[in-house]
Amino acid sequence: MSGAVTDPLQRTGTGGPRLGPVAAALVLGTFASTIANTLVNVPLAAMTADLGAPLTSGTLIVVAFNLTCAVVLPFAGWLGGRLGRRRVFLLSMLGVTVGAIGAACAPTLPLLIAFRAVQGMSGALVLPTVLALLTDVAGPERRGRAVSWWAAANGAGQAAGPTVGGLLTDAFGWRSVFVTIVPFALAAFAGAWRWLPHTPARPARLDVAGALSLAAAVAALLVGASAVAPAGLGSPLVWGGFGLATAALVVFVLVERRRADPFVPPRLLVAPRFARSAVAAMAQMFCLTATLLTVPLFLTGTAGAPARTAGLLVVALPLVMTLLAPVSGVLTERWSPRWALRGGLLVLGAGELALAAVLALGTGGVGALAGLVAAVAVVGAGMAFTQTPAAAGATRSAQEADSGAGLGVFNSLRFVGAALAGAVVALVLGDAPAGAGPFVLMALVCAAAAALALAVTFAGRSPR
Repeated sequence: MSGAVTDPLQRTGTGGPRLGPVAAALVLGTFASTIANTLVNVPLAAMTADLGAPLTSGTLIVVAFNLTCAVVLPFAGWLGGRLGRRRVFLLSMLGVTVGAIGAACAPTLPLLIAFRAVQGMSGALVLPTVLALLTDVAGPERRGRAVSWWAAANGAGQAAGPTVGGLLTDAFGWRSVFVTIVPFALAAFAGAWRWLPHTPARPARLDVAGALSLAAAVAALLVGASAVAPAGLGSPLVWGGFGLATAALVVFVLVERRRADPFVPPRLLVAPRFARSAVAAMAQMFCLTATLLTVPLFLTGTAGAPARTAGLLVVALPLVMTLLAPVSGVLTERWSPRWALRGGLLVLGAGELALAAVLALGTGGVGALAGLVAAVAVVGAGMAFTQTPAAAGATRSAQEADSGAGLGVFNSLRFVGAALAGAVVALVLGDAPAGAGPFVLMALVCAAAAALALAVTFAGRSPR
């Protein structure tokens, strides 16, 4: 098998006394790995200046985490089956801790980048492992709520990272940014060591050709998308990355169709529930990344607002995502998850359309700024109501297909959505966007992405 996700945890009834402590440890670990990614966005200039490196090299601090995470993600689910998911989670928390301490102490930029890669690799192990563990401990009847806790931790990390990173850098210097990760990771490790039931390791042969071709496709796509902004769409690096990604993906499909025991079962990738969940997650991450890039640029550039004001206004999006995640979990359980997903995408699309209208009208006056915050909050609500049913659907499909690697693929596609958003924003806005037009167009592109994902939910016969 490709890394099973159905190993029985020692569950006590429908929720049992272990659910709370186990969920707390797993949610803390998710928060630690998520905030590790977003903490560095604000202090990049301070980091490069202190290490005597050019500012342009600071992007490697971000890319090292994201690229490593995306490449390792497809393997993470397989490792969970091969080594046992409890062990993988514990190793991931040690990795997050070592990466954070190493980054905090790094005397040079190359060492800082190396430890950021350690953090990215550890974060990749967290995402599918936590999803599988949470849903197994909670049981099918609480799958929606369990996934919503994971979604809330993701939203909290995204919301807190930039703000906490800026405040810590101003108060204690940029190295304190990494130190703050350590208590969360160690607390998650201790909680998991004490409360997380043992999951047996299962011998699982690794389909090397399938795994490497899939990892190469994801890596090449991310490299190509990341190069759009600095190098331009016509750069050989961009087209080379996209071309290599396409070729690797073709190799992956050809290899997996011939394998008796493939890395990811082809039937999983085309299963209606998994396909619509993956497309919805890609659209959600596309909209999240594009909105968090576009709105601050509009406020600080076109509207002339201070950077601090822009940051406070935009935080409404991840904050609403975090607060509404538990509500989304309950709705996913009470409704058909398919209808819950459709509702989330409808709200997301409506929010992006409202945002386009607000941007077109301008932000002069308090009323206009309030309208902007309201539109951003609606976008955040749509993301909350999309993320939970999408992740719950993908987890259920992976469990039914007995494929831990399938959860890794699902999370890799989320990164792909974010990377594509960065590339599209660079193309639409350019170096010096004139007026509100490009920003309005970007919001409309996001609305179209949500509409496309909504259309995909009507494909296939799977009722849930």
